[in-house]
Amino acid sequence: MDVLCWRKPGVCFRKLLMVLSAIYLSTDMTVAMKVTSIGPQTVRKARGETVVLGCAFIADDADRGELDIEWSIMSPDTTQKDELILGFSGGEVFHYGSQDLSKRLSFTAKNPALGDASISITDLKLGDTATYQCKVKKTPGIDTRKVTLVVEVRPSVPRCSVQGSQDEGSSVSLSCKSDEGMIPLTYKWERQSGGGLPPTAIQNPGTGILLIQNHTKSFSGSYRCTVRNAVGEEQCVLSLGVSPSVNKAGMIAGAVIGALLLLLLLLLLIWLLICCCNKRRYEKEVANEIREDVASPISRSVTPNASVHSSFRSILGYRSHHITGYHYQRANHSVIYKEQLMDIHKPSNYNLTIPGGAPVMTFAQNREGYSV
Repeated sequence: MDVLCWRKPGVCFRKLLMVLSAIYLSTDMTVAMKVTSIGPQTVRKARGETVVLGCAFIADDADRGELDIEWSIMSPDTTQKDELILGFSGGEVFHYGSQDLSKRLSFTAKNPALGDASISITDLKLGDTATYQCKVKKTPGIDTRKVTLVVEVRPSVPRCSVQGSQDEGSSVSLSCKSDEGMIPLTYKWERQSGGGLPPTAIQNPGTGILLIQNHTKSFSGSYRCTVRNAVGEEQCVLSLGVSPSVNKAGMIAGAVIGALLLLLLLLLLIWLLICCCNKRRYEKEVANEIREDVASPISRSVTPNASVHSSFRSILGYRSHHITGYHYQRANHSVIYKEQLMDIHKPSNYNLTIPGGAPVMTFAQNREGYSV
């Protein structure tokens, strides 16, 4: 062979072309079945939506066996078998797997044998997230296609609110918050009326907060917040107004003065109550003293024995029913009143005589009615 190629290179080249043609034809026969669907290998859909997983194919004339189509859920564990969920063979459709998925799963074409083995899954659930494989086989050709389905939760309708004062010159924050939704969630504020966002506005796409500094009347208007993720978006709208600026220093000063006046009024009320209580107690004490001193001394006949006894008491310096000067200093008007009463009931001096007419001793009574 080598000698022939050396002497006749044209003959050797023709033989080489024949060998390469045979190899090409045999390879083309084994891959004659071809899945032609194209698209992203990962499909993201929102919960509750419908998805179509494409699997269009073309069969070669050399593929003369029976058409067999299988859809399976690939197991993440390579040691486990894949789960067969839908099949087509002999012109019939076969459902496998769970009953819930079977109700929502079907071929998009009435006759998949015509070249379209795509499937549709309705009312998607979070549990439908998986990698799906389409296998089309027609002896001797065979081909497959894999696609990953990711079911996510779309954002819920956000809540728009105004945080802080809307007074002119102050800082005001617009808040936008969605309670549901697969992360990451992205927020965006836009102004619907009155032009673009204020030049002093700063927004955070991650938190949904729009901070407007030095708020003025020109910043008032309608604002819209849009929250979105990979599978959907929602919006909310609010109206921002402006209030006239308030003199906060004056309000604080007025509040302080009012508090001081209220405190003074309270102290004055307490002082009046104390004075009133002292006055009532004093009047009660004076009334008791007057009642004790109104009665006049007991009148009695003066006898020699009584005179002698009274004189004896005077000699010993015995004083009964003594009234201290404290009462007179405390209430002068009551003392004067008592003196007047004493003068009315004051008895006259007694002169005692013994039989025979000779005076013996003279007694007098003090204001209290006792002999001195």
